[in-house]
This record gives sequence, structure tokens and C-alpha cells, in this order.
Amino acid sequence: MNEQWVGIGEIASEKNLRAYAAELLGTMLFVATGTAAVIVSGGDLVAIALAHGLAYAAMVYVTANISGGHINPAVTLGMIVTRRIKIAPGIVYMVAQMTGAVLATAVLYVALRDSVGNATNFGAHGINTNAVDGDGGALLIEIILTAVLVMVIFAATVSKRGIGHMAPLMIGLTVVLIYLVAVPLTGASVNPARTFGPALVSDAFDSFWIYVIGPAIGGAGGALLYYHGFFTSEDKG
Repeated sequence: MNEQWVGIGEIASEKNLRAYAAELLGTMLFVATGTAAVIVSGGDLVAIALAHGLAYAAMVYVTANISGGHINPAVTLGMIVTRRIKIAPGIVYMVAQMTGAVLATAVLYVALRDSVGNATNFGAHGINTNAVDGDGGALLIEIILTAVLVMVIFAATVSKRGIGHMAPLMIGLTVVLIYLVAVPLTGASVNPARTFGPALVSDAFDSFWIYVIGPAIGGAGGALLYYHGFFTSEDKG
């Protein structure tokens, strides 16, 4: 494997250390905001979708110039397979994102466990078996919606023909759309970090593999599809 692509020697560079910190903090604030909305909104779909989408947009805006504003291991995987980020730093990105998600849920657990009656699962994802045709249907939903999110991110931020300062808003609106569609079906993960934090705190790992494998396939597949199908030679340079 090409050592230049692996990037082991760059793991502890000052630039990457700042990027890891940005991804940890950004993911922590995104997960805390979204999970809190699930806990306190009484299941209001619009409130949950808006909270996740606006929080994602804000964190992308804050971290874009530091880490690229991934806030999602599936996005990072898409960047790795298209060589937008090197493998070793990309793996540390994912560790930072998962750590941020756990910290976010731990803070909410301490702050809300005794005061909010429906906080027992802390926003953990689960499949609506009355609406989704088993694990296969849930997996397909997560794959497709993650691919949509990653393609929007590539179009808005990675392509040199992207939309600049409007990118975080468009990405956030895409997250709102995804949550409006998928919260009643799978809980709308499209982000293994968002699933992992609440699952760890509430011990809700029954369908956890779906929320890892689905976004992983969707993130890598969506990135490769957009990169090879729509990127120009200028974009790839």
C-alpha cells in the first residue's frame, strides 16, 4: 500500500491534532443537541429533524476550515476511499467523532436522567418494525440516505464548483430532510457516532450493526459514485 496515502507519519502533525479536536467537539455538540431534542420534544418529528439539521449545519460551519467539517464517520470513510484524506488520520477522525458522541451522551445522562421521564434511552436508534421490512429494509434505508448526504457534501464542499459559504446550510437542510423521512422508520442515523453514544449509555445495541454497516456502505458508495460519476479532472486535481 502506498505509504503516502496511509499517512502514518502525519498522525501527530499540528494540523491534524487541531482537526481531531475540532471533530471531537463538533460531533459532541451535534450529538448533544440532537439527542436532547429527542429527549425533551416528546417525539415531535419536526423539532427532532430541525434540531439535528441546524446543529449539523452549525458544526460544519465551525469546523470546515479546521478539519473539513465531517462530524460523521461515514463522511470520513467517503473521504478516505476517494483519497480526500489519508487513511491513518482518517481513522483518528473516526475515533474522535465516536468519543465526542459518548461524551455528549454522558453529559446529557448526568444533566437529564432525573428530570426527564422519557430520557431512559437517550435518543438511541431503533427500527420501527411496523413500517420497515425487517433488518434488510432498515439497512437499505440507511445505505441510501447516507449516500444522499455524502453526495450532497461532495457537491457542496469537495467539488471546486461547490457553493462556498452556503454549503453548511445545504448540508444541514439535507439532514433535516433525511430525519423527516427516516425518523419514523429507522430513527434516521446516517451517522454511526450519533448512534453509538446513546447506544452505549442506554445499552441499546440490538440493531447497532445496521447503523454501522449501512452508513459505511452508503458513505463509501455515495462518495465513489459522485467522485467517479460527476467530478471533473479539475475537481480530482
